[in-house]
Amino acid sequence: MSATTNIAVNGERLWATIMETAAIGATPKGGIKRLTLTDLDRQVRDWFRAACEAAGCTVMIDDMGNMFARRPGRDNSLPPIAMGSHLDTQPTGGKFDGVIGVLSGLEVVRTLNDLKVETNAPLEVVNWTNEEGSRFAPAMLCSGVFGGAFDRAFADSRTDREGKRFGDELERIGYRGSEPCGAHKLGAHFEVHIEQGPILEAEGKVIGIVTGVQGMRWFEVTVTGRESHAGSTPMPLRQDALVAAARMVQAVNEVALHHGPAGVGTVGLLECQPNSRNVIPGHVFFSVDLRHPDDATVAAMEGAMRAAMIDIAAGARVEVQVERVWDSPAVRFDPECIAAVARAAEASGYPAREIVSGPGHDSAYVSRVAPTSMIFVPCDGGLSHNELESMEFGQAEAGANVLLRAVLDTDQRLAERARGG
Repeated sequence: MSATTNIAVNGERLWATIMETAAIGATPKGGIKRLTLTDLDRQVRDWFRAACEAAGCTVMIDDMGNMFARRPGRDNSLPPIAMGSHLDTQPTGGKFDGVIGVLSGLEVVRTLNDLKVETNAPLEVVNWTNEEGSRFAPAMLCSGVFGGAFDRAFADSRTDREGKRFGDELERIGYRGSEPCGAHKLGAHFEVHIEQGPILEAEGKVIGIVTGVQGMRWFEVTVTGRESHAGSTPMPLRQDALVAAARMVQAVNEVALHHGPAGVGTVGLLECQPNSRNVIPGHVFFSVDLRHPDDATVAAMEGAMRAAMIDIAAGARVEVQVERVWDSPAVRFDPECIAAVARAAEASGYPAREIVSGPGHDSAYVSRVAPTSMIFVPCDGGLSHNELESMEFGQAEAGANVLLRAVLDTDQRLAERARGG
């Protein structure tokens, strides 16, 4: 890295690119609604492919729709060093979640082009499909296939709340590639992302050196009671699915509090049927998200939650079904990639600290098959998954600068290793 220590990205160009893509799916409140495999997702993919090709990259797409934009190196027999994240968003998403990781990678390529810097290994900018999981659960679906956590048949079979299949929608937007997902080998993988939490901002740190990701599990819960007339059914005779579900939601909260402060539990989606004002609800569906840095504790939280729901269902004379739809164990990132990020932050002069990610990221699954780490940058108030999500220009620039230097550091190290040095 010594020969290129003083190079830096074009922060103004990076910021302008972020704002350009924010117009695709822009919401009135200043955020983005760009759900996976919608027409807006196709539009931003088309934009990304054109931008990468304009930067001299060759774009390859695998059979899960993951996009790999390759900049050649001196020795193209070496596996590429990847810079990746995602371009899909939540229904009320912000401008930076995921997007900054993909566009920081594009900016690194553009900067190296401007300065005519040639790397030893090829570099790739990656757009991972369906990171958010807001339309097709689970989250990180296609990096999960890439890392061997899921297979293609499972991914293709996922349906949204309208019953549309992932595989059908991928075909519809024209982004089913030919290469089998996971066949594409990587020498290393780095991901820039907003922290989505308050720690860096509170401590005045510019860079988070991400050492891993906490464990998390998702569940889908179905509560079945009996519909009946709201005016003529006495309270003691009711089998009210919504009342039971409300108590179960409270139980999720209590389980998380009991395993705090690191444990968290969330019910973010709830549907009630028949959803009529004078009918006692007979059917409720809701989601549960449990997280903790320790896998054994996540398992204990699940056990406590299930026991509470069974007791509540018995008392309310309703039935409950709890299906675990996703289990992502805690992840520890590659020590050499973590060290590369730390050196890059120090060389750039940015205040930094090590941090464990609370949210899940594509890097968690990629780390199963390639050395990986992440770079966190602050976001205002730690707010994310919200249209008001915001960050400062200099924070975006800092993340891309650290990415640039970490990639060049890793490129030098991997080339020396390949030469037997």
